[in-house]
Amino acid sequence: MQAALVGLSQSGKSTLFRAVTEGHVHVGAGTAHQVDKAVVKVPDERVERLVAALKPKKTTYATIEFLDLPGLSFVEESGRHEARRIVAQARQADMLMLVVRAFGDEGVAANRGRVDPAQDLAELRTELALADLEMVANRIDKLEKASAKPTPHVEEEKRELALLQRCGAALENLEGLRSVIGTSEDEKLVRSFGFLSLKPVLVVVNVGEESLGQASPLPAEGAGGAATLVLSAKWEAELAALAPEERTAFLQDLGVQEIARDRLVQACYRSLNVISFLTYASEEVRAWTVPAGGTALEAAGAIHSDMQRGFIRAETVHWSDFAALGDFKALKSAGKMHLEGKTYVVQDGDIITFRFNV
Repeated sequence: MQAALVGLSQSGKSTLFRAVTEGHVHVGAGTAHQVDKAVVKVPDERVERLVAALKPKKTTYATIEFLDLPGLSFVEESGRHEARRIVAQARQADMLMLVVRAFGDEGVAANRGRVDPAQDLAELRTELALADLEMVANRIDKLEKASAKPTPHVEEEKRELALLQRCGAALENLEGLRSVIGTSEDEKLVRSFGFLSLKPVLVVVNVGEESLGQASPLPAEGAGGAATLVLSAKWEAELAALAPEERTAFLQDLGVQEIARDRLVQACYRSLNVISFLTYASEEVRAWTVPAGGTALEAAGAIHSDMQRGFIRAETVHWSDFAALGDFKALKSAGKMHLEGKTYVVQDGDIITFRFNV
C-alpha cells in the first residue's frame, strides 16, 4: 500500500513525514523537487502476541509506503505548473493524505499570508481536480481525432470518449467523479488515469502544541466527508527523536496512548477499507493486508498465485478466540479451529493456514 502526503508549502507536511518514518527504511532522498519515500511497519499488537506464543524465527509486519511530495504553491503560474508535475507522482498511490496548516508561527511564512485550514483544503481539492481535468482534456483531444478514423478500436475509443466527456463536465463543476463512473466497465476504462479525485482521502490538520486536545479547527463540513486526524507534526517529530524508553515514559506522563505514526497508519487502513490477517508457516509469523470483505480465495492470492490456483481450504482461527485461549492446542480442543472454503469472508485478525495443491 502506498499513501502520498500532499500539502501546500510550509504546511508541516515534511515534518510529519520525518516523525512518522523515524527509524524506517527510506528509499528516496527528498529535496525541494523530489519525492521522498519510506517504508513503515504497520504496528499490530496481534502480531506481537502471536510471536510471543509461537516464538518464530522470523516476524514480518504489514507495511505502508509513505511518499512525501514537495510542498505545493499555486500563488503564481510557475508554481501552478510545477505543482501539476509534482501531483502527477501521486497518481499511482492508493490514497492521499492532505496536510493542512492550523498552527501559527511568525518564523514560518503561511500560504497566501493566512492560517486557514479550511481555505487551504479547498484550494488543494480544487487544484487536484483541475490537474485531473487537464489530463482528461488532453486525452479527449486525442480521442476525438482518433475516433474519426476507421480503426479496429474505434468503438472502444468512442465509449472512452463519452465517459471522459462526462468526467470533464463533473471536474469543471468540482463535482465528484463517482457520480459519473458507475459501472465496473467505467472503472476499467479510467483505471490507468489514476484520478486524484477518486482516491481515498485522509485530511491531517497540523496544529500547534498549545492546541493539542482541543476541538478540530476544521469544520466538519470543511473536510468534504473525508476522515480527519488532528495532530502537531512538530511535537510528534520531537517525540520521535527521543530514545524508546524516554518516549514511553513521556507518553505515560502526558496520558497519551499512541504516537502519530500509529494513529496515522490506523486511519490509513480505515480510509482504504482494508484489514489484516495473520499466518504462521515456515517458522514465520506474518501479517498480510487485504480489502475488507475479501474472500479466503482472494487472501490466498495475496500470498501467492499458486496458493490461490490450488486452493483446497483455509484452516482459520478467529483472533478473539486466540486472544481468549492463547494456545493452539486449547483452541483445537475447544473446537475453535474452523475449516473454511473459497467463499469464506476473511475477518480482521484471522489466523489462517492455507491448504493447497498445484
